[in-house]
Amino acid sequence: MVDPITIEVIQERLISIVREMRATLAHVAHSSVLYEARDFSCIIMNAKGEAVAQSADNPGHIIPLPVSVRVAIDRFGDDINPGDVIIINDPYSGGTHLNDVAIVVPVFIGDELVMFPAIRAHWADVGGMTPGSLSGTATEIFQEGVRIPPIKIYDRGEPVTGVMDIIFSNMRIESERRGDLQAMIETCRTAEVRIKELVEKFSLGVLHETSSFLMDRTEARMRRLIGDIPDGSYTFEDYLDASGNSEDPVLLRTCITVNGGDIAVDFTGSSAQVQGPINASLAVTTTSVFCILKTVLDPDNPINHGSFRPITVTAPHGSILNARFPAPCGGFAEIRRRAQSVVMGALSRALPDDIAGDVKGSANHCYVGGYDEPSDKHFIFYEYPAGGTGGYLERNGSSAFRSFDEGDFSSIQPVESIENEYPIVIESCSLRTDSGGAGKHRGGLGIVREARLLASEASFSILSDRCILPPFGLHGGMSGAPNSFTYRRDGVERHPGTIPGKATGKKVVADDIIIMRSAGGGGYGDGLAHDPEAIRNDVSLGYITAGRARRDYGVVFDANGDVDETATGKEREKIRAGRCMLTVLAPEAQDFEEYGAGRRWVTLSPADAERHGFVDGNPLEIVLEVGAPLRAWTRISADVPAGSTWIGKEGNAMLGLSQNDTVWIRALPVGAPEIGEQDNRGAVA
Repeated sequence: MVDPITIEVIQERLISIVREMRATLAHVAHSSVLYEARDFSCIIMNAKGEAVAQSADNPGHIIPLPVSVRVAIDRFGDDINPGDVIIINDPYSGGTHLNDVAIVVPVFIGDELVMFPAIRAHWADVGGMTPGSLSGTATEIFQEGVRIPPIKIYDRGEPVTGVMDIIFSNMRIESERRGDLQAMIETCRTAEVRIKELVEKFSLGVLHETSSFLMDRTEARMRRLIGDIPDGSYTFEDYLDASGNSEDPVLLRTCITVNGGDIAVDFTGSSAQVQGPINASLAVTTTSVFCILKTVLDPDNPINHGSFRPITVTAPHGSILNARFPAPCGGFAEIRRRAQSVVMGALSRALPDDIAGDVKGSANHCYVGGYDEPSDKHFIFYEYPAGGTGGYLERNGSSAFRSFDEGDFSSIQPVESIENEYPIVIESCSLRTDSGGAGKHRGGLGIVREARLLASEASFSILSDRCILPPFGLHGGMSGAPNSFTYRRDGVERHPGTIPGKATGKKVVADDIIIMRSAGGGGYGDGLAHDPEAIRNDVSLGYITAGRARRDYGVVFDANGDVDETATGKEREKIRAGRCMLTVLAPEAQDFEEYGAGRRWVTLSPADAERHGFVDGNPLEIVLEVGAPLRAWTRISADVPAGSTWIGKEGNAMLGLSQNDTVWIRALPVGAPEIGEQDNRGAVA
């Protein structure tokens, strides 16, 4: 048995190797998405493809990587040798989307394969139908770039130049792609040197024994923490805005079963894979589940393969969460984030103090690519604005901030880097007023950024979500403002595509302004419980307008800008009295369709709809005092008595409702239905 001090020293040495990998790649990479944004992640795995160590990396990159490595091990068998370098980006083999390219280097001690240092990094372009490869309307994976199964680009130390030539001949800005590849390879080789130094100091046997012990210890700790969740089954559902090629929302549904130290998460009932880029592999879906459980239960301890052992994730093959070839997977990050949302929603009643309001809910891929005449070069500007995080038990969410699932990424690209590298001028960048969802603790604010194109023309593509259905609040908290991506020409603001957040290769010209508005986080708790003085401070800082302070928080100011306590008390009572509180009808009371046209329906009377501003066919949410709200669409029928609502058998069960219970129903504001009018958040209204 290895002594406890040696175990901790080896664990920290392994993690330090990963940290050195991150620092090395950030210094030697060729593209700004790596050296500025740090859109890459590093890991060390053992010879079985099990995670041994990682650091401040993006879980969406790194947690699926062991699946890719195990696919490579199965493919090559005994034909893995010293000096080999394996490349892979195939989503169906543990990949994410084609832009995330993984490099894997086997490390041998003598004749024994010991470990695999690996990197997954976002390449700014991997071919496909638009500059940057990602677009909101792709219908099959061939349109998203070069798909690379596990193949060797170095064989026993010798470059396989023919393979590399084929790969790079199908990518834009070849010199940058080649530079990033070489930077990734040399970074992994640096890790190889450090691993060999570690073995030389402690011996190979001690390294193996310690790695095994660390995994077993992590598994035991994770099982103990899962055991703190009350046993039972927890269900929830949520929606993506649209597939990209249809305006219909896309359903994600989950059932979480906790049994002692085991947890099973089943996504049966979710949408079938779509003809749009909103699809993902089961490895990505598993990552989504793990991110939430690790963040909630065990945020501080190191991650290794033992963390995953108590967790089982299933999703039907051919669904958006376990897609089969040739479904496009460019929007895997949107699937990952929405899967996290439904897991959060399902756990929000079991662990009400530990779950926060929803985050911006999208990677917000924004690409502007074209040819710059003065420099005689092609360019691809890639932006990915961070947003607000959700409010939580202790305080407000964070503004313009990377959330728990995004690793050590920058919130947004630096102005100096953009203007030095691309024919683009950043006209403005600010926090997005009123974007945080109201709550006892409000959600954090998103960003508003405007970028002016200097080149004569370019291609503008968007792959985002939460642009129609906003991030949800929790325990009565309100939604954050949705994401929005538009452009302004001659003073007129326009959408680049027919569906908000989904666009492919829209032509923009010199002096057009690209406008990026990221979502705010969902609120936590009832906004009427928020401290009025804290609201006054937020108004003074420009985080909230006075109009929104009154509407969402019931806070009224006097002529001097101070809180009018008497008026505030009356306004809050008025808001409470005006809420739509309805009695739940028995499911058998009416023969309505509970679920149809790709969405859940809740039925209201004409009188209640008119009084509370519900519009037939528009979304709403059923608000819970404890837990996340259930989203549905409005159906108005004279067959429902005033003061009542029909939710349906499945909806009642999901919410724990019975006949004659009273429920709060709230019309859900949707993002960007019209162009040209601005609301007081700065968003397209």
